[in-house]
Amino acid sequence: MSPKRVDKTARRQEILAAAVRVFARKGFAASRIDDVATEAGIAKGSVYLYFDSRDALLAAAFEQYSGDSQAIVRRILESDAPPLDRFATLVREVLGALATTPDHARILLDLWATDYMREVYQEHRVLITGLLREIRPDLGEAHATVIVGVIEGVLLQWLVDPEVPVGELAQPILDICIDGLRERT
Repeated sequence: MSPKRVDKTARRQEILAAAVRVFARKGFAASRIDDVATEAGIAKGSVYLYFDSRDALLAAAFEQYSGDSQAIVRRILESDAPPLDRFATLVREVLGALATTPDHARILLDLWATDYMREVYQEHRVLITGLLREIRPDLGEAHATVIVGVIEGVLLQWLVDPEVPVGELAQPILDICIDGLRERT
């Protein structure tokens, strides 16, 4: 009988998904490779075939989340829709994506003060600043920083208090922001 063939890409993804669940449940600092292996239903040594360390697992989880979120942002910002419509779609889809990936969102708490997040925030501010300047040329990075902060603040409240209806907060954010973004007369 020949040994069972393992799809290495699928196994890596299974381990990564298990790590995300463990990190979200226990926090990164309290999580061990043993926990990830148990969650994935594999031996500890198998985790090391795919990831050198717990830090490598965290980095891979972050890269996956970041890549997915950046793709959403770029797709929206590169569309032909009017700028205010793109802004509204951006807020709705970012909050919707966060609401449907709570484990990844919880991991962000462990990453907020790291170099990982600095790069993400810088890129988001650049992209949103460009969109804001299409809406009104006098808007800049400070305004983009405030908008990112509002979205992150809602996310933080939801992570601390799951009763916060994160999926329903896009419209109130838009009501406040879009009024302030409209051309002054």
